[in-house]
Amino acid sequence: MEFLKDKRKRRQFCFSYGAFVMNGMLALSIGSLLPFIRDARGLDYAFCGLLVSLHSVGNLASSFAAGMLPVLIGRKKSILLFNSFYVLSYLLMIFCGGRAGLILAFTMTGLARGATSNFCNTTVNQLAPGTAWLINGLHAMFSVGAFLFPIFLLLMTRGEEGGWVYACYVLVAMGILSWLFYLLMPVEEKPADKKKTVDGGMGFFKEPLFILCTGTLFFYLCAEQGVIGWMITYFKDTGLLDPSLSQVTASLLWVMILAGRLTTAWLSTKMPKGRLLLLMGTGIVVFFFLLITGRSTGLILAGILGFGYSMAGIYPTTVAFAGMTIQKYDLAWSFMLTMASIGSVVMPSVIGRIAEVSGIFAGMSSILAVLAVDMAFIVGLVIYVKRHPEQGAA
Repeated sequence: MEFLKDKRKRRQFCFSYGAFVMNGMLALSIGSLLPFIRDARGLDYAFCGLLVSLHSVGNLASSFAAGMLPVLIGRKKSILLFNSFYVLSYLLMIFCGGRAGLILAFTMTGLARGATSNFCNTTVNQLAPGTAWLINGLHAMFSVGAFLFPIFLLLMTRGEEGGWVYACYVLVAMGILSWLFYLLMPVEEKPADKKKTVDGGMGFFKEPLFILCTGTLFFYLCAEQGVIGWMITYFKDTGLLDPSLSQVTASLLWVMILAGRLTTAWLSTKMPKGRLLLLMGTGIVVFFFLLITGRSTGLILAGILGFGYSMAGIYPTTVAFAGMTIQKYDLAWSFMLTMASIGSVVMPSVIGRIAEVSGIFAGMSSILAVLAVDMAFIVGLVIYVKRHPEQGAA
């Protein structure tokens, strides 16, 4: 906590954490708002799936652009530019009923989300490099924001379907507030570094560890974005849960993700990573099966809680397995992140297409197949690392 004695760093810390709470609310509003926008604009499932995928496309694109643009215009100007997309996107959702406007709006929410994540993670890590609790705390703030928005939207729409528009106005105000946070935040502008020599070339494509980790992350992100993007719409359209309770499910999911992240951080010091990853992989399969097949409120809620708790640590644990490969090859992480993130782009559209033809239940059920493949990659990863301990402790 030594850095908090420095006024400049203290402001960076406070503004970054505050901005990340709002980033959680703004970014995760997509899944909560989708059923209301679909009803109000008369959209089909296939187009809704495209919208969720475009959010992921924007998120992926800005994650890279936000790393390069600061070299040209500076870090502060870059984040102010990208963060302004939040305000513009929700204004488009309110005033533009056409499909082109919605396509642009959902893409811009992803652009703003990715840039914010890149900026805040970099800023907080620079405050005290190597201090794990700072980054974990930052991501906990995102979970808090993601937990709060569905409850807020429920209060805004209770008894009035059109209340989602007023919620968007509040999101516009929050977007402006987060933009002001970045405007007031002291930002250290660094001169462009000389290009580092890339060691190891593209040899990671021949590494089994790279393939297994990338495959695990790809199918995990397919399932994660599929559930987050479509869960509320699924429960609302099937009538399995009361509409008000359907909105609350997103908050419950993020509460359990937060709890799971904290638990995983503790358990990772108590048991081998391989055993922990197998437990989490088994958990997401079992609990999603319960979520999708349950017909009573109790079983469905148990599925949601267990799925959120189990999924929380899969991504960071898998990345930990890839540590040796990432250190060996300079380009390995960029390719792994890009290839894995394609899963979060593709899956929402796949679910939407299936739902349009065979119904929303069939669309959501397709996630089971994805989880089965993901579990196969997890088992393969754990077996490989156990047989090759020099590539990472299992």
